[in-house]
Amino acid sequence: MKEYGIDKNLEINNSFIGLGSNIKSRKENLTNACSYIKKHIGNIINFSKIYETEPWGDKNQKKFLNQVVEVKTKHTPLKLLKKCKEIEIILGRVSSKKWGKRLIDLDILYFNNNIISTNKLIIPHQYIHKRKFVLTPLNDINKDYLHPKLKLSNNTLLKRCNDKNSVIEYGI
Repeated sequence: MKEYGIDKNLEINNSFIGLGSNIKSRKENLTNACSYIKKHIGNIINFSKIYETEPWGDKNQKKFLNQVVEVKTKHTPLKLLKKCKEIEIILGRVSSKKWGKRLIDLDILYFNNNIISTNKLIIPHQYIHKRKFVLTPLNDINKDYLHPKLKLSNNTLLKRCNDKNSVIEYGI
């Protein structure tokens, strides 16, 4: 049986998850999210550096901390989305306006090499190629990874990205 082209019997799936926070203790929020990812989603096999970034969309808010983790999981894409949303709620996220402030935000960026487009889930994430705050940490982890839809590497996408917002390594 398949769910969006993913064999449910497949043991391990590879996913990249973007994390972001700009409320309260931003670094602690990322750390807590990673702990919950390990417990409820799967083994984190790679972490990017943490970056302080200007907000994207609604500019009238505090800067974000952003990070990307690479995870090995047994979950299907929809189950992974459900787990990410559960973790956001557990950590205290409340609904906010689009691109508004967030205690924690978890976005599935890639899932294996799959292309999924439904009303519930779009993979690869539809804005990867437009956001330096996503592409910079993705390049820390795997600059040669090919975007399955655009057929360009993370590195090429970053070089072509028109996003002018600052992305600065945090804690330097």
